[in-house]
Amino acid sequence: MRSFSKVFCLSLLSVALLDGSAQARTVNGCEIRPNTNCAGAKLYGADLRGANLRYADLHRAFLHRADLDGANLRYAQMTGANLDGADLYRANLYCADLRNADLRNADLRNADLSRADLDGASLHAADLRGANLRGAKMTAQMTGANLYRADLYRADLRNANLRRADLNRANLRGANLRGANLESADLTDANLRGANLESADLDGADLTDADLRGAKMPDGTIHK
Repeated sequence: MRSFSKVFCLSLLSVALLDGSAQARTVNGCEIRPNTNCAGAKLYGADLRGANLRYADLHRAFLHRADLDGANLRYAQMTGANLDGADLYRANLYCADLRNADLRNADLRNADLSRADLDGASLHAADLRGANLRGAKMTAQMTGANLYRADLYRADLRNANLRRADLNRANLRGANLRGANLESADLTDANLRGANLESADLDGADLTDADLRGAKMPDGTIHK
């Protein structure tokens, strides 16, 4: 069964008005406009600051080190895209499809990734400080990722690899972390109220001052 997040995104997409722009600029054959089809486009290091690419098809696009600061990528199709080292600071990726995308070392500070699908994505050493990941699907590789003060309320992090991740002061209230690898993760002051940590690996994790009220612990017990 598809998740509520995915159904919600698809239902909104089906009724949206997908408009283009008569003044759209072209970068390496890709028209920079809403609803553009740039699957597989080679946009290495492209300056796309503030670009309006909502609903764009960027499936398997090469965006290595591209500057997407403040870009509008709502509902964008970015499965398998290469965004290694890309600047996505303050980018709007609401409901974006980033399955199996390469986001290693990407700057996602203060980005809106709420309800985004990041299953299978690589976010090794990505900077997600202050990012909005509410309701996101994130069965992803996030070793060494910086999620300081990130909002992961009710995010789906089942089996995610968060080894050595910085989750200091992160909001993980109601998040599903079943089977997640949190070995040596920093969870100081994190909000884990009502989170599901069943079968999660917390070996070496720092839970100093973390709020675990109502959380389901690795052994299946409920924390008081």
